[in-house]
Amino acid sequence: MSRRLTRKEQQAETRERLLRSAGKVFARRGFQSASLDEIAADAGFTKGAVYANFASKEDLFLAMLDERFAERRAAMERTAATGDEPEDQLRAGGGDFAQYLTADPEWQRLFFEMAAHAGRDDRFREALVERYRSLREVIADVYAGRAAELGVEPPVPFEQIAWMVFAMGNGFAMEKLLEPDAVPDDLFAQMLTIFLAGLGAMVDEAEAARIA
Repeated sequence: MSRRLTRKEQQAETRERLLRSAGKVFARRGFQSASLDEIAADAGFTKGAVYANFASKEDLFLAMLDERFAERRAAMERTAATGDEPEDQLRAGGGDFAQYLTADPEWQRLFFEMAAHAGRDDRFREALVERYRSLREVIADVYAGRAAELGVEPPVPFEQIAWMVFAMGNGFAMEKLLEPDAVPDDLFAQMLTIFLAGLGAMVDEAEAARIA
């Protein structure tokens, strides 16, 4: 006989089922066309169950995004912890990101739909930006840690480096979404490698100027 779930476990299961159903309905209908009634029905609940766990469709998406960003943070931290050469880490990280994109193109469509939605909704934009900042901080910390290990000073602040990497990643994701067969899977890794080489050249120039 199976163990009866506690109230807290039941709530967690309900929330997880709603998130899974939201992902399916959003992918099928798009965010704007999807309704909370559809999401609730797909999960086997009434709309009241949705409101008991989430304040709105936007909050449902943000909860989904939190899970995705947690996965990305963990992946970046695993790559950074390998201790491999910077070029090898970049290739591994770029390849991992490409696999992440191609594994679920529906999520990428939804993500860009929500990025456009953020431009029209200040409350949602602020919530999205808060999560962006959190992920960029992880990237900045990874680069800062690697620079400390190598004993180099960056030519620009780590926060700006993270922003550049983030922008390249978003650009790659958009191009991959629009032309999945034309955009090489290793393009982002190549972009990161060239970016790192450029940063290295700037470091060398600054060092040469210092000792001249």
